[in-house]
Amino acid sequence: AALVVESGGGAVEVGGSLRLSCTASGRYFDEFPMGWYRQRPGHNCELVSLYRRDFTIYYTDSAKGRFIMSMDDFKTTVYLQMNNLAPQDTAIYYCAADIQHRGLWDGLGKPPTTCRGYSYVAWGQGTQVTVSS
Repeated sequence: AALVVESGGGAVEVGGSLRLSCTASGRYFDEFPMGWYRQRPGHNCELVSLYRRDFTIYYTDSAKGRFIMSMDDFKTTVYLQMNNLAPQDTAIYYCAADIQHRGLWDGLGKPPTTCRGYSYVAWGQGTQVTVSS
């Protein structure tokens, strides 16, 4: 299986910014769908953003206007630029790569209790984002 790795998390104050990165070893992100998800303590898995099948980008309402998803020119790294962070954004953030084309969770219906419990896709280890005053 491909190794999916996230990085870029950390501790920031309210209003700060972070840029998360995701790579999938030996793979290119034009080969499969992918998305960003997060896990907040006491919450189900939450969709943050994803590439639709037509390669348009979807953002949840909480991310819209603050977060930007992109990839580099070589399609080896996907980013999540997070701006104007708030305490509610404190979570473990995960990159999900649908390498086997089995279907990402699209944010509809019953959410997975834990992001990594959705076993149809490859998950990174997660990167912690902590936002405080």
